Amino acid sequence: MLNRRQVELKTVPQMQTMHRAGLVLHRALDAAVAAAVPGTTTAAVDAVFAGVLAEAGATPNFLGYYGYPATICASVNEEVVHGIPGDRVLQAGDVLKIDGGCIIDGWHSDSARTVILGSSAAGTADPEDERLSEITRQALWVGIAALATAKYVGDIGDAIDDFVSSQPGAPLGILQDYVGHGIGTAMHQAPDVLNYRSKHRGPKVKPGLCLAIEPMLVRGSLETDVLEDDWTVVTRDGARASQWEHSVARHRGGIWVLTEPDGGAAGLAAHGVVPVPLGE
Repeated sequence: MLNRRQVELKTVPQMQTMHRAGLVLHRALDAAVAAAVPGTTTAAVDAVFAGVLAEAGATPNFLGYYGYPATICASVNEEVVHGIPGDRVLQAGDVLKIDGGCIIDGWHSDSARTVILGSSAAGTADPEDERLSEITRQALWVGIAALATAKYVGDIGDAIDDFVSSQPGAPLGILQDYVGHGIGTAMHQAPDVLNYRSKHRGPKVKPGLCLAIEPMLVRGSLETDVLEDDWTVVTRDGARASQWEHSVARHRGGIWVLTEPDGGAAGLAAHGVVPVPLGE
């Protein structure tokens, strides 16, 4: 069911605090991505991420969330989201999704990246997996760019869907059971942020709206299952999946990507959108 709770609109100082949390998260994800090499475990990647948060004095928002036992979600290959880090040893060719967040002064950040261990050029990765990740990453920036001019939250899903469906080559599926969300004083808030076209337009976009936009694409069927750990979501047909995510603010001056040091300038340049710093 779509989330119909009231949307929390933020002040500029509140969004600035969210950006501080986003910068810590960005550093933690950088470190986690660097640690994700063949031969290491997903638990070791989690530990690296947790160490950066601890050094910065930030609180992990995944740890303990409805009993979740780790600071990141580490989802490998057919695991789409919510994979629990553990003793799984990463291999060349794996598709790893690292999703994490943190809290500073009560305000949340949330972001995710897909890591391909190896490369198609070296023969250690499937080029179709690289294509999957790249289209998902581009779809994220299409959605963020759409927020700059969106009248309704549903405009984001329209833009993502149009982009993904227009790509040449084997069609990719957009998961519908797992979507983006509002973010602020809680990690998950209203509204739901769909990654696909729907008759549901969602709420109007207003200054102070902060969203976690996170397209999740698969190479096969959209059908998923949850494993016995009650967390890990896997594709039913075993097809590989990708997830990319950023937390983004729409303010009176424009948009600002809260989980990027440059506010999203590099990612938005191809879309003709210039992010505006908070307070300007």
